[in-house]
Amino acid sequence: MMRHFLFLLLLFSSLLPSILTVDSPLPAPDSDGSDFIRTSCNATLYPDLCFSSLSSFANSIHNDSNRLARLAISFTLSNTHHLLSYLQNAYGNYGGGPHNSTAAVLKDCFESLKDAVNEMRDSMKQMKDVDSTGSVQSFRFQMSNVKTWLSAALTYEYTCTDGFDDFHEDNSIKVDVCSRVDDVKKLTSNALALVNHYADKAIP
Repeated sequence: MMRHFLFLLLLFSSLLPSILTVDSPLPAPDSDGSDFIRTSCNATLYPDLCFSSLSSFANSIHNDSNRLARLAISFTLSNTHHLLSYLQNAYGNYGGGPHNSTAAVLKDCFESLKDAVNEMRDSMKQMKDVDSTGSVQSFRFQMSNVKTWLSAALTYEYTCTDGFDDFHEDNSIKVDVCSRVDDVKKLTSNALALVNHYADKAIP
């Protein structure tokens, strides 16, 4: 009887650790796509800006690299439009008298950013039409167009700020405009990086 009792006690004690062990909770699934965005943004030069500017669209991205790249272009395009409105107002404020040189550099910047907007629109249209299920050659051609247009947009943005290099008449407007354009440059750079990320994933 005592031997039987000791056997049961030994068996219970061997099972006790597994009974008392509480499993660690499993990580919550990335239901809104924010982890996907953060990981994708690591491919950009400005990952924090990338995530903060695109994370609010997480529910509509659905872990789709093409959709993420398109949203990045669209977000950049929207910000550039706002910047154009700002420049148009600023240009109007310096439209005559002794501020003609200020108006001239603002106008040149405005025209450069208009060209950048056109390049972004072309890249956005191509991204909507891109077909990763067709031939590799066709896909590469389409992605090359997108990259070329976004690179051109970035060049136009640099052309705008380069126009202020020798400008000293009103330093406050120079600092303000260049700061705003620099923000758009970073967004454009991130959009281009996300396009590259999508292209690399689509072609093994």
